[in-house]
Amino acid sequence: MNTVLSKKNTVARTAIIDASLLAAACLIPTLSHITALPLYMLNPMLLVLLAGMLAVRSRTNAFLLAVLLPVVSMLAVGMPAPLKALCMAAEMLSIVGVYTLLQRLWRAAATRPWASFAAIIAAMLCGKVVYYALKALVIAPAVLVTTPVATQAIVALVAAVLFCSAQYLTTRGK
Repeated sequence: MNTVLSKKNTVARTAIIDASLLAAACLIPTLSHITALPLYMLNPMLLVLLAGMLAVRSRTNAFLLAVLLPVVSMLAVGMPAPLKALCMAAEMLSIVGVYTLLQRLWRAAATRPWASFAAIIAAMLCGKVVYYALKALVIAPAVLVTTPVATQAIVALVAAVLFCSAQYLTTRGK
């Protein structure tokens, strides 16, 4: 009986977290339009995905979020455009896949912040390669990179540090 209740609580908790993350992903483009701030430069979908990976710690859920975040945002608020949403979903799927693979290869990554940091940085780098390769093939814009590379690098480094710090703090006693 306790196992059934525990599974129901876990499913309900995951559903609430995912709904909150999807709502945040939809609110960010709206806030960007209202405030005229270029929030897209902060790669908010990546930040929401990383928050989901920390909050739920389910590989399946992370893959689901990677697809749903850009698709739900596109359907709810019209941002990103459909082809860009496809590129973003592929980028985020790559991030989750590479991070998961490296976590398995480096089993101690959860307890060694340097390994987790290397894994998430490598995953984000692979994700960017996938994103820009697909963007070049599918969208073929005149300007391929709209957010300065330095800004993207700083956001990735800050996100990786925050992600690894939060992961370390939540798993150090386990």
